[in-house]
Amino acid sequence: MSFVKQSNANAAATIIKGLQKRGMEGYFCETSADAVEKALSLMPEGSVISWGGSMSINECGLMDAIKQKDYTLIDRMTATTPQEKREIFAKTVMADYYLMSTNAITMDGELVNIDGFANRVACLCAGPENVIIIAGMNKVVNNVEAGLDRIRTKAAPPNTTRLNRNTPCAKTGVCGNCFSPDCICSQTVITRRSGIPGRIKIILVNEDLGF
Repeated sequence: MSFVKQSNANAAATIIKGLQKRGMEGYFCETSADAVEKALSLMPEGSVISWGGSMSINECGLMDAIKQKDYTLIDRMTATTPQEKREIFAKTVMADYYLMSTNAITMDGELVNIDGFANRVACLCAGPENVIIIAGMNKVVNNVEAGLDRIRTKAAPPNTTRLNRNTPCAKTGVCGNCFSPDCICSQTVITRRSGIPGRIKIILVNEDLGF
């Protein structure tokens, strides 16, 4: 194991202790394949699953894996009208499992997320019975302030480019603290604990995943 990988493993152990005191479950996997296996082990077949927009859960292979299993999937991307989006979101709130990543996670186990339409952070906060988060060690920061800075400098600019948004950061790579109609930074949520113990489960992966 490389020195960086070992350091990441040490950091993950510290983060998992922080998650435990905050009522969240933490797991550490060396590879994406291990992370997918762990996530599947947490979700019995027959469960109802939905997810938020996340490069991480696609990159690690989890989305491909769940589509090969006996799950009921709720996909918001199938909606063609605003009314259908509302109806799918209503079903998502009642899902057994909600899959997502986090924009940042602190060494003490706090989650930092910024959202454009709040569907992702809404489901993180309440609704689905369980939330499973896949996060590469590239998402780790020292504290909440560093997490917010990471989002503005490392996550939002490439995401707006990926989504073809007309924002200052999409054009310059630098946060403009904008109020653009295309802004993806509308809601900021800091998760310092889970009100329902064990509802939020974080799988840390010893790889870089997502933005």
